[in-house]
Amino acid sequence: MKLRHIAILVGLLVASIIGFVPIQVPAAQATTQQKKPAISEEASAALMGMGQALRAEQFSFQARTIRVFSDEKGEPLHIFHTMKIAVHRPNRLLVDVSGDDGAVKVVFDGKTVIVYSATQKKYASIPVPEGTIAGMLKEAVGRLGIDFPLADFLTEAPNKAFLTGVTEGTVVNTVTIDGVPCLHMFFVQPPGIELELWTEKNAQPLPRRLIVTYRNLPGQPNFIAEFSDWNFNIHPSDADFTFQPPPDAVQIQLKPRAASTATPAKGKGGKP
Repeated sequence: MKLRHIAILVGLLVASIIGFVPIQVPAAQATTQQKKPAISEEASAALMGMGQALRAEQFSFQARTIRVFSDEKGEPLHIFHTMKIAVHRPNRLLVDVSGDDGAVKVVFDGKTVIVYSATQKKYASIPVPEGTIAGMLKEAVGRLGIDFPLADFLTEAPNKAFLTGVTEGTVVNTVTIDGVPCLHMFFVQPPGIELELWTEKNAQPLPRRLIVTYRNLPGQPNFIAEFSDWNFNIHPSDADFTFQPPPDAVQIQLKPRAASTATPAKGKGGKP
């Protein structure tokens, strides 16, 4: 069975990183009237606390993700991934992924991002002129048109990034996840994107769960992520963010950037 995101190798590599297929919203749907977001005080405070926690210089975490989408016949398919992510701000990122479509590693050293498919033993290299994690996400998403809902949590201002394009937000209730009280919040991002976010209800409100639903796309696909193993005491070296290709790995060349008439969905393309 072929999944939709194996059309081109690089698309497969980067989509495998984050467990997503490239989902794009037609340009006609992408233009929305800007208005002041109606975010409740409780939801705003929770996101502010989350943003402060995730501005730490270095940290790591794990995410188990499920991407649900409809195939050409309209049948729902599910792609599962486990991601281990290490961040060293402002310009180092390491992502190890294993999932239904293979194993992938992403390494960003501040100058270049490498996407390596251990399954296919192929890798691609993308220069990042801006030299930051945010610049890397912008380059990868813009170059490849990849939908990246987790990008918001890796930016310099996670709370502001998460709210980009959001017009409404409120707290639904308090639930318990693995013994930890968490706020369940609901947000609306026109046109047709709904976000549910669970953050810990304490002095360090870290994300514990995220669900993104694309109401305007066929089959109303969604993305689910569960976060765990947050660690703010890591001490990675520059060598940890350096890619050494295996002897049997083959480098592929990317095609020149092409102009796009579509705008990526949540993940906000150039606004990760």
